[in-house]
Amino acid sequence: MSDLQKLIMLPGPTNVSERVMKAMTQPIINHRGDGFRNLYGGIIDKTKRLFQTEQNVVVLSSSGTGGVEAAVWNLMRPGDLAIVPVFGEFSSRLAETVELAGGTVVRVEAELGMTPSLEQMEAAVREHPKFKALYLVHNETSTGVAVQYVQEACRMAKEHGAFAVVDAISSLGGYSIPVDKWGIDVCVTGSQKCIAAPPGLALLSVSNDVVKYAKEFQPKTRYFDLSRNAEYAAKGETPFTPSLPLFYALNEALNEVFEEGLENRVARHGRMSESLYSGVQSMGLKPAAAKEVRSRTVVAVSYPSGTDDLLFRRTLDKEHGVVVGGGFGPFSGKVFRIGCMGLINERFVQRTLDAVSVTLEKFAAT
Repeated sequence: MSDLQKLIMLPGPTNVSERVMKAMTQPIINHRGDGFRNLYGGIIDKTKRLFQTEQNVVVLSSSGTGGVEAAVWNLMRPGDLAIVPVFGEFSSRLAETVELAGGTVVRVEAELGMTPSLEQMEAAVREHPKFKALYLVHNETSTGVAVQYVQEACRMAKEHGAFAVVDAISSLGGYSIPVDKWGIDVCVTGSQKCIAAPPGLALLSVSNDVVKYAKEFQPKTRYFDLSRNAEYAAKGETPFTPSLPLFYALNEALNEVFEEGLENRVARHGRMSESLYSGVQSMGLKPAAAKEVRSRTVVAVSYPSGTDDLLFRRTLDKEHGVVVGGGFGPFSGKVFRIGCMGLINERFVQRTLDAVSVTLEKFAAT
C-alpha cells in the first residue's frame, strides 16, 4: 500500500487535506513585500480567533518545541522559580527546559495515566508563593492524558502575580482554550496537530505583559525573542525569513477551521474520541489513562499481555495502511497511541478500529 493511501493516525503529524497541500505550491514571494504582509496579516487575524485573544500572536518557523522554548527563555532568568506539573514525557521535558534556562523547578508529579490534582497544585503554590511562572502541559501526548483544570491553574498563577504558560500543542482546536478569558500569558500550539497543517510551525499567543517584560529584560535568544516577533507581526512581517510554503498551508488550514466553525470542530473531536474509546474497549482493550483525565485528541491504549509493539504497529501499517504511534519512556512497548486530531471523522475512526481488531485477532491466532 502506497504512502499516499495511508491513514496517518499518529498523535501528530496528522492527515492534511489536498487543498492545504496544494496551497504549498504557490510561488515564492518577497517576505518583506505587500503580498506576504497580506498573507501573514490574515493568518494573524485567524490565529487570534483560534486562541480567542485580542492580544499578540506570532508564528515561528519551528516545531512546537521551539514555541515552548520561546515561552521559557523569554520569561525565566537564572534563579527564577517555576511550578511545573510533571506527568509524562513532554511535561518532563518542559521542566528540564526551565532548568536549562537557569530556573529552579518545583515539580508537581503524578503517576503515569493521571495528572496532578488541583489540590496538589494549590499546595505547591502555598508552599512556593513567590514563583515566577506556572508552566502547564494541557495535553500529555505520551500518556493520553489531559489536565482538566487549566482555567483554575491559570487563575492561581495570576493571583500570585506569576505568568501562566500553557503548552496546548496537541490540544488547541480539539479543545476550546479561551486565552484571554482564562488569563493565559503564553499559549503554544503546533501546526501539525488539531489545525491539520503540515509540521514545521509553532503558533503562540503572547500577552501584552509578556511582550513588555521581554522588552525590558531581553532574553538570551534572538530567533525566539517574543517581543521582537510580536513587534514584526504587528506590521505583518517576521524578523527572520519565514517558511513561505508552510505559511501558505497554515493559512488554508485555518480557513478550513473557520469554515467548519471552531465550536463544531471541537465538538467533532469530542465525538470521535468517544467512538475510539468505545471501540477499543469493546475489543477488551484498556485505555492507559484514567477515565476522568482521558484526552480527546490522543487515545493511548494498553496492549494485551505479550503483544509485540513493533510487530503490531508494523502490521497495521503494512497490511492495513493505518499508522499509529508507540509508547514513550515507561510506556514504551506497553501502549499504542491513536491520534484523534484535525480531519478526524467517522470513516477514519472505523478504518482504524477495523485494522486494530483484525490485527489483534491475527496475533491471537498465532
